[in-house]
Amino acid sequence: MKGYVYITGTGADPALRGNLNDPLFTTIPTLGACMPNVRRFVSKGDWIFVVSGKVPGVQQYVVGGLQVAEKINTLAAYERFPENRLARDAGGKVVGNIIVHADGTQHPLDHHPLDTFESRIENFIVGGNAVALDTPNQVEIGRAQTLGKLSEILVRPRANRVIDVIGRWSKLDEVQIGKMLDWLSGIKGAT
Repeated sequence: MKGYVYITGTGADPALRGNLNDPLFTTIPTLGACMPNVRRFVSKGDWIFVVSGKVPGVQQYVVGGLQVAEKINTLAAYERFPENRLARDAGGKVVGNIIVHADGTQHPLDHHPLDTFESRIENFIVGGNAVALDTPNQVEIGRAQTLGKLSEILVRPRANRVIDVIGRWSKLDEVQIGKMLDWLSGIKGAT
């Protein structure tokens, strides 16, 4: 078993802005288009953790993680998870993590360049056993502890920014995955 922890896009902070649409920590967690390299590397049973994006004046935090249950293509995901198709919500915010139309072409709400499209539609992750910090109290604790815990778990010097600890993403071994899960579960259990 292996795992990865990565920083999502700049400005993506589900607790502050409600704007993290990939991964989705719903009843069946999914990772659709982000981090195609990580999605390619993982296998069933592996773990993927996500850190909120950089927002000025706000501490980033580990939003949560999901265990890979299966990898499917995006057209199969389009059929299986219609609620995850790209759309705009009532407030105009883009939601969903399925970036294709029914015919497999790129959805216009997917803002990534067309030349990266083919690599981003492979290996749609269907997850299970997800853990996510979702209450205000859990997020507050997560924000306060993320830098220290990531430094401790990855055995790296503490820094002032998450990117200085993990880079854009870092690989985790089985022991580190266990520590991440224990830490996140501890936050959820304490609140």
